[in-house]
Amino acid sequence: MTSTLTPPQALPRKSFGSDNHAAAHPAVLDALASASRGDVTAYGDDPWTERVSAQLSEQFGASGVFFVFNGTAANVLGISLMLRRYQAVICAEGAHLNVDECGAAERIIGCKLLTVPAADGKLTPELVAARLGGRGDEHRSQPAAVAITQATEVGTCYTVEELRRLGDFCHSAGLLVYADGARLANAAAFLGCSLSELAASVDVLSFGGTKNGAMGAEALIVMNPSLLADVPFERKQQMQLASKMRYLAAQFGALLDDQRWLRNARHANAMARRLADGVGGIPGVSLRYPVESNGVFAVLPPDLIEPLQREWNFHVWDAENHVVRWMAAFDTSEDDVDAFVASVRAAAGALTA
Repeated sequence: MTSTLTPPQALPRKSFGSDNHAAAHPAVLDALASASRGDVTAYGDDPWTERVSAQLSEQFGASGVFFVFNGTAANVLGISLMLRRYQAVICAEGAHLNVDECGAAERIIGCKLLTVPAADGKLTPELVAARLGGRGDEHRSQPAAVAITQATEVGTCYTVEELRRLGDFCHSAGLLVYADGARLANAAAFLGCSLSELAASVDVLSFGGTKNGAMGAEALIVMNPSLLADVPFERKQQMQLASKMRYLAAQFGALLDDQRWLRNARHANAMARRLADGVGGIPGVSLRYPVESNGVFAVLPPDLIEPLQREWNFHVWDAENHVVRWMAAFDTSEDDVDAFVASVRAAAGALTA
């Protein structure tokens, strides 16, 4: 007797809660099916991993590329290459590393996070310098690295010049630089620059796949050759060495084909821009941050949030200040955006009726 598995019920309408809510891109699923033929050697000794790693290395101008399962793992692995046990990493207060990773860096690496308030999500040389006190004091954790996010947690993007200025300062101060690139593709799409330009001023960065059409694959890009030798051992010890590595590599292969990663990101950014423009002028609705990637952060009247969430999925970013986050994805359509805007407009109108 053959049993049939019934998939769980999908959300009734397109979610604006996260780009993680989107399904995998059809080309990614096709690539996985294509890779799933016959036997190949495990742990990355396969033609998919070799080919796609070389492609990514060329695009970034990197010393090495290593695939992992998720963004937290990429961040922890990347930062672990930079620190000794008594050292610390400087990051923005709102960094995913600090807010949304359940103390993973502290537990796995044993390091301290030195956080900095950053109103627009971006660190500057001046903000980093403010955290360099106590260097050489054996009673205090020693800052040795700086972690940034591109695009930031509030959707803003470091320009290439801002990255260069920050990187130059950090390196002159003896600090290494890590970039959380979960939405690096969206930053590249907004800035109109190459991946190599975004990577030129950092030592290690991640290149996100999951938020851009993959189903569970991230790439760690090592720019600084002096950090390369430890990566295989740290990755294995941190339980991120995939035995069937071809399935991670094949997903990035699909995203690299015909620059699908960039086309996906451009579309998601455009849908966020359409959404931001659509809610412009609605009474009581304003934007909290510039829309520079695929997220819209809006301030809503508090009585508007709950009625909207009964109909649509989205995240309340800052409950105290009534800030919500609306995320677009590679598969968000114009009709999805327009329907959501219409709901916001109707709900706002009902409040003032």
